[in-house]
Amino acid sequence: MLYDTLLSEMKVLNWPKEKARINLWYWMRVGNMSMKSCLALYICPCSAVRASRVTGNSAWLTWFSALLLWATCGRKDRHNPKSKHRKFPMRKRKEHEEGDKRKVLPRNLALPFVEVSRNLGLPPILAHADLVLTNWTTRNPERSLEIRNLDIIVSLPGGESLRGFILVTVLVEKAAVPGIMALVQAVNAILQHRDNSLLRALQQLRLSIQDITRTLGQMHNYVDPDIFYAVIRIFLSGWKDNPAMPVGLTYEGVSTEPLKYSGGSAAQSTVLHAFDEFLGICHSKESADFLHRMREYMPPSHKAFIEEIHSAPSLRDHILSSGNDQLLTTYNECVEALVELRSYHITVVTKYLITVATKAKGRKPNHLPGPSQALEERGTGGTVVLSFLKSVRDKTLEAILHQSD
Repeated sequence: MLYDTLLSEMKVLNWPKEKARINLWYWMRVGNMSMKSCLALYICPCSAVRASRVTGNSAWLTWFSALLLWATCGRKDRHNPKSKHRKFPMRKRKEHEEGDKRKVLPRNLALPFVEVSRNLGLPPILAHADLVLTNWTTRNPERSLEIRNLDIIVSLPGGESLRGFILVTVLVEKAAVPGIMALVQAVNAILQHRDNSLLRALQQLRLSIQDITRTLGQMHNYVDPDIFYAVIRIFLSGWKDNPAMPVGLTYEGVSTEPLKYSGGSAAQSTVLHAFDEFLGICHSKESADFLHRMREYMPPSHKAFIEEIHSAPSLRDHILSSGNDQLLTTYNECVEALVELRSYHITVVTKYLITVATKAKGRKPNHLPGPSQALEERGTGGTVVLSFLKSVRDKTLEAILHQSD
């Protein structure tokens, strides 16, 4: 009944797709809490904030508070006003009560979450689109989009480092906007044989890539490596290629078998996928397979944009056939800027993952949570991160053009 009511309310309100997602990841890391309690703790506030923000109806806060109580308490507890569960939904429980609680997402959370996700065309797991693209707001709409004027809508554990991680990534997406616009201008210029317009578009693309690299550098100012490694990363780990959850997660009422989904990852951003397609960069089969799988975690319109860029006339062929040395030089500058970005990304990942993992191994006793130890040196999408990043960087470098090509 609750599930039916939730879906009917969603249909009446016609939630905008980009605001309707539900986040539910806190349960993964809290072994002494009811899984239902932990899931509800994050599903309900997130959904309430997004729904009330979109609709302007604060009654949604009450609605999702009721859903929180429903998901948190057992059937008897919901009808017992004196139940300790009503006062203390985060009470301790035996670690192995009712089996391993990390293996099953309960029906009353799984069904609505999967239904919402299907309507959005996204997998039922926290993705880049949830954590970053739709999870920011301005403190003063009349001021510029800089980190001091931004805030996140829904938070997870990680404090100011979590806030910084999300907002710096938002600013990276913002820095990519001129580059994305340049792709459209460049494709039109190729179709219309306007090399001067194509040259300007390539110059704009290069500047955008360089701005992305500078913006990524703000991560050092706002994100503590230890907090990222031991806290934030866990909520982005997912349950595919994750040694901490090798069999995946059963969505009760949806599938009798565990399902596997990758965690949130920068590889789920449209930006570098679109740049690679436009510049004609070919990755190794293993890397390409992973990157194409990440496209399934993008909003459908974003994935469609990448496919449009892929189907456009070849930029490399146009430059080589044109004999225009200025175009070739500017194309190579774009590729070099992308190589520099990917090299810098390796530096950032080394600081926030590899170096911290090495330090963690040397600690006696190791105080990091269990899943972090299982996930050492893995990216949030499930890759062995350094080998993947070096591969895509090296393949990017191989795209440099020579007139004899």
